[in-house]
Amino acid sequence: MVLDVCVIGAGRMGELHANSVAAHPGARLVTIADPDVDRAAANAASLGAEATSDVHAAITSDAIDAVIIASPTDFHVQHIELAANAGKTIFSEKPVGLHLDEVERCIETIDRLGVSLQIGFHRRFDPSFRAVKSAIEAGRVGDVLQVILTSRDPEPPPALYITGSGGMFRDMGIHDFDVARWLLGEEPIEVMAYGSNLIDPALGDAGDIDTAMVILRTERGSLCHINLSRTAKYGYDQRIEVLGTEGMAQASNRTPASTEVSTSAGIEASLPHYWFPERYTEAYTLEIAAFIDAASQGVAPGIGGADGLRAQRLANAATESVQTGKPVRVG
Repeated sequence: MVLDVCVIGAGRMGELHANSVAAHPGARLVTIADPDVDRAAANAASLGAEATSDVHAAITSDAIDAVIIASPTDFHVQHIELAANAGKTIFSEKPVGLHLDEVERCIETIDRLGVSLQIGFHRRFDPSFRAVKSAIEAGRVGDVLQVILTSRDPEPPPALYITGSGGMFRDMGIHDFDVARWLLGEEPIEVMAYGSNLIDPALGDAGDIDTAMVILRTERGSLCHINLSRTAKYGYDQRIEVLGTEGMAQASNRTPASTEVSTSAGIEASLPHYWFPERYTEAYTLEIAAFIDAASQGVAPGIGGADGLRAQRLANAATESVQTGKPVRVG
């Protein structure tokens, strides 16, 4: 069976996912839909797909089996529910939505209709991060005591982007909340977060923060520390450390070249990849391959709507904690 796929959104993420679909032998990229039809056409032309500005028609078309949603965040819920009511298999970029009540309603709709939804938490597919998870599952580090996640962007986004993103925790940190749950192996029950505006006043004027630290605590007392920043001048900083009763597992930054030159003057090495498309190239390809394979086999995806909802609850709790200066319990 070849899966006929439509990609919604012709921006950076839509283009990444469209390329992955077109390269997969088990899928056929049929349509790229975006209100900016010229942008959609630019992506579609080289991939042998059609372009349209009619997003509704593209999602509900009888010629489509599966929909990949890479539209702006404030359209995710609308597009997910439209695809669900049309009986499509769905992949959606994170977060599911901007507001927790609409996310809960959306997941209830998915469950009620019995359709499949995969959330775009691509970091679970990164080979380095998977190796850390495998070490935990094999018992090589023992019981998990601490998880430390570093996630720093090389530069802040435009202030205009912030207004529709949901804020630092829902937009950027939500990946880390998902990875934290994944590596801890149990649900955090309490969140304490601190946030500041130290980098770009425009982000503060837009109602967001640019620097944050978060502590998550599980029922048995395992802890996760997440540090987030919108500026790391040396590149896209993505690291993991897991401490257990028997040892530690780490995933360091990946670089364009692994060469090091050591002299009496010092050690020279490559900087990290500058931005996420280069750093997570393999992960993006693998997550779409997993989506296509699950859809073709009629099985549930490994990262479903419930994962998106739980990560969103942690993001909301972190936002509340920054605002109140107090820890927040998570149900």
